[in-house]
Amino acid sequence: FVKFANIEEDTPSYHRRYDFFVSRFSAMCHSCDQDPEIQTEIRIAGIRGIQGVVRKTVNDELRATIWEPQHMDKIVPSLLFNMQKIEDVDSRIGPLSSPTGGEKEENPSVLAENCFRELLGRATYGNMNNAVRPVFAHLDHHRLWDPNEFAVSCFKIIMYSIQAQYSHHVIQEILGHLDVRKRDSPRVRAGIIQVLLEAVAIAAKGSIGPTVLEVFNTLLKHLRISVDFELGDRRSSAGSATFSTSSKENDERIVQNAIIQTIGFFGSNLPDYQRSEIMMFIMSKVPVLGTTSQSLDPSHLGDLGTRRIQIMLLRSLLMVTSGYKATTISNALPAPFLDPLLSPSLMEDSELRQLVLEILHNLIDRHDNRAKLRGIRIIPDVSDLKIKRDKISRQDVSFMKKHGQQLYRHIYLGCKEEDNVQKNFELLFTSLALITIELANEEVVIDLIRLAIALQDIAIINEDNLPMFNRCGVMALVAAYLNFLSQMIAVPAFCQHVSKVIETRSVEASYFLPETIFKDKCNLPKSLEKDQTDLFFLTNKIAESLGGSGYSVERLSVPYVPQVTDEDRLSRRKSIVDTVSIQVDILSGNSTEDKVNNTEEITFEALKKAIDNNGLEEQEKEKRRLVIEKFQKAPFEEIAAQCETKANLLHDRLAQILELTIRPPPSPSGTMTITAGHAHYHSVPVYEMKFPDLCVY
Repeated sequence: FVKFANIEEDTPSYHRRYDFFVSRFSAMCHSCDQDPEIQTEIRIAGIRGIQGVVRKTVNDELRATIWEPQHMDKIVPSLLFNMQKIEDVDSRIGPLSSPTGGEKEENPSVLAENCFRELLGRATYGNMNNAVRPVFAHLDHHRLWDPNEFAVSCFKIIMYSIQAQYSHHVIQEILGHLDVRKRDSPRVRAGIIQVLLEAVAIAAKGSIGPTVLEVFNTLLKHLRISVDFELGDRRSSAGSATFSTSSKENDERIVQNAIIQTIGFFGSNLPDYQRSEIMMFIMSKVPVLGTTSQSLDPSHLGDLGTRRIQIMLLRSLLMVTSGYKATTISNALPAPFLDPLLSPSLMEDSELRQLVLEILHNLIDRHDNRAKLRGIRIIPDVSDLKIKRDKISRQDVSFMKKHGQQLYRHIYLGCKEEDNVQKNFELLFTSLALITIELANEEVVIDLIRLAIALQDIAIINEDNLPMFNRCGVMALVAAYLNFLSQMIAVPAFCQHVSKVIETRSVEASYFLPETIFKDKCNLPKSLEKDQTDLFFLTNKIAESLGGSGYSVERLSVPYVPQVTDEDRLSRRKSIVDTVSIQVDILSGNSTEDKVNNTEEITFEALKKAIDNNGLEEQEKEKRRLVIEKFQKAPFEEIAAQCETKANLLHDRLAQILELTIRPPPSPSGTMTITAGHAHYHSVPVYEMKFPDLCVY
């Protein structure tokens, strides 16, 4: 038959069918003869027969019967059955090898693998699925997903043998099979996901096709299902912690880790434009306070389920963002991505905050400086780190004007959390350092110093009743960062002040330095004395040192207050709510004319007047809301410029009033000094005035 199959025919024979040969040769591939040598010979003969059928039929486009399911369901399992006998699986994965003639003649497994590769290499768009589906049936029937070494090797052979443009067909089939087996044991699902990972790793180098979002959507769906199973098992075994339940939970964690690895590997191999879309797609699935359109609805899982979903999705996002290099920071951190990432909903837990900061590091660090900044410490000479940086682009400057306050706010609020551990402080230090390297011009430097002083005040004043470890940790963070910043901007007087404070701390209060506070056994102080100014970084000293080097230091005297968002009004965090109420009190206290006399007599006329004034009150409320929003979100320079304009107008008006109301008298009765705005009027005669109250003003 093999000799017959090798004969090339000029014209196809339409009446000839090979059904009998397919059935007979497939049966020979499963020979179980008692004599091992005869068994091997029969199996080799069966495999050669199948190879002959394939060669005789697959090239004839008019006769595609060999690809029909009833034939593929016999041919493919017969080949896989013999391939299972390979002792060293890893030696067979990868592109087609060229075994020796002796191996071809004597080893059924090698012959079966070569025939399988040849079959797949001839598959076309229309019959690809018919060749792949029997593989799933074979792996299911023989329970080869756990352990899955053979399954992985099979799909590696498939991915390397088929034409590259058909890779997405195989990935779709794996995703479909994962959906079919979604109720199976965790280890089976983990085995299928690992196979998907290997297939994606090969396909990502070539054509992915239209399956990018489908892959991520399916994986995220199964991630939610796995978390649901894990928490369901935990609830069902509440009060009776058995070994089997613990084992199930661990198995679900294996599934979750496999999904995250697959998402991360797939995402990291995508081109940048697709990767940014996937980042947005994953971020849209993260449960965040104030958002309603979430396909991964964790509401029925409770707080624990929400937290698990958040952690899993952020870990996936961390994998996808690894190695991402955007030309401008606005491309890496667009507003629809940055806003939910910095949401207070993702600050409720120490691990969540760590993941958010690591994601920010991946996106901000465009020159691979993060490894040099690992670990919070006082760096003696920053120049030894050989930091790489470019000149700040105009787009990056614009980004910091628009979104800088969000980054500062996230760092500020992150330092106030009681459950912070050493890793949190290390990541916060790295965040400040990366912002300095990648995004800091002179204006941003001043903002970062204001932020550092505000963090120092958190520890000193301690309005949030933080534990002593946290207060010392914040002080150490500020010391490490200002030491780094002072050397980066290279202002000698600033460096001298920072070095002097650090030297004093090393002698009198070493627990304010990272090298001491983050040791396993560190003696913490019982209290922090506010009057020990030589241990603190002082605003006036910093302003004096920077002012001499040409920095605009006026804003250093304005204490940093975190930007307040709409989400904060829904948040349970006391510090944020207090900030909102303080700002509202200040604004409302300035407008005494809005106060209503509660003792006013209630009459028909009064009610009518109140109804008529309803529209005016609504306008007034809207006006006040806009004022509050402006002070919360507008850039500091814009607010300062407007206030300066108003001050100048007041100054001019007051000068006009003085000029109009003073009449020249026969003799002066005394002199006084009047101050208006920034101008001083010295030795102005005091005469009889039309407005006596002006003298008091």
